Amino acid sequence: MQSKILVSACLMGHAVRYDGRAKPLLHPAIERWRAEGRLVTICPEMSAGMTVPRPPAEIAEAATGEEVLAGKARVAELTGADVTEEFLQAAKNAVTLALQAGCHYALLIDGSPSCGSGFIYDGTFSGRKQTGNGVTAAALKAAGVEVFSDHEIEQLIDRIAE
Repeated sequence: MQSKILVSACLMGHAVRYDGRAKPLLHPAIERWRAEGRLVTICPEMSAGMTVPRPPAEIAEAATGEEVLAGKARVAELTGADVTEEFLQAAKNAVTLALQAGCHYALLIDGSPSCGSGFIYDGTFSGRKQTGNGVTAAALKAAGVEVFSDHEIEQLIDRIAE
């Protein structure tokens, strides 16, 4: 049986991003995996009850998702509101879904404080990027799910082919 792939809902064309938009990833592999029934779609933030649209959020003080999971950092909205608990619940929901559905891989949107795996923003809302994982990406990796960003789809294709 082919393993499933957890995919960020915004990459599948769902308008679930903080700004109410989607960011569809158009690639033949996506269509093939969809036809094979391998894709499991989630927006972690929406699964935790966050609304669309919502204020932008970043992991504060240039911290990472791992630090949020460890209780050493927080996630804050541009408004200053602390949304750490929502992001922790979002990560828990994504891990639960991935494990229940048999997802060995995840394809997540980069840059997100939840799904980012190649880069996230530094918490200043200035557009500055830093290497690191979002909260959900960090939780999935800790649970043994291999995480790939939307920019790494070719690597995911190669990994699945092994």
